[in-house]
Amino acid sequence: MKNILGLIIFLYTGILIGQTKVSPKDVITPPLKVVETFQKEYPDKIPVWGLEYVGDDNDEIRYEAKFNTNDGEALAVYDNLGILKAFELAIPVSKLPVAALNYLKKNYPKNAIREASVVVDYKNKTTYEVGIEKDSKFYDVVFDKDGGFNVIIQKD
Repeated sequence: MKNILGLIIFLYTGILIGQTKVSPKDVITPPLKVVETFQKEYPDKIPVWGLEYVGDDNDEIRYEAKFNTNDGEALAVYDNLGILKAFELAIPVSKLPVAALNYLKKNYPKNAIREASVVVDYKNKTTYEVGIEKDSKFYDVVFDKDGGFNVIIQKD
């Protein structure tokens, strides 16, 4: 009887330990190399760190630093080696290129637009992302650096 009770307690404990999981949206502490790179690029900024899995099989880790700048809210994305993969800065819709504004005005009602940002990736390519809500779903409408329509992506 003692053996069965011990086995049950052992299995139950193992199940409970197995339930602890880091969610990608939890605040985390990234590797030292990532923190050092961030501090060199953005001294005196205090980030809130997050974690996201990317890649074809969701097998690549990205560390996201959300922080405030003089220009607005920003997001810096790093790989696990501390290499900056993307920088995103929230901007007012009025700061979008004229071509993007014209496209949005023609295709979406004004109240559908939720947010806008400028994104610079690791290849130094600039794009603009506009978050819209349509039919109770959220989408990112992506424009090139000149405001030309690129793609629309449904978000979760």
